[in-house]
Amino acid sequence: MAKKKFIEVKAICSQYEVEYSFVHSLSEIGLIELQIIEEHPYLHQDQVGDLEKMIRLHTELHVNLEGIDVVFNLLKQEQHLRDELIALKNRLRRYEDDF
Repeated sequence: MAKKKFIEVKAICSQYEVEYSFVHSLSEIGLIELQIIEEHPYLHQDQVGDLEKMIRLHTELHVNLEGIDVVFNLLKQEQHLRDELIALKNRLRRYEDDF
């Protein structure tokens, strides 16, 4: 694994002023995936944006972990439905072009 693509959780907690327990809890409920490298937890850089959103939901809107889980599951479902709608529109265009 390339260590460049991972950010140590300790640095993230320091930067965003959140407790490690919060990040660990997000990992436990499956919202983020922590990797253990050299006995330290790391987060892949692709997940930092989602983590920032979760931190803002928690700190600014006072949403608890279960609420954050619901919000992100709904966002995933919305994205899935958008992707499905685009695919269906593309299929429909193919049939419309035939006529």
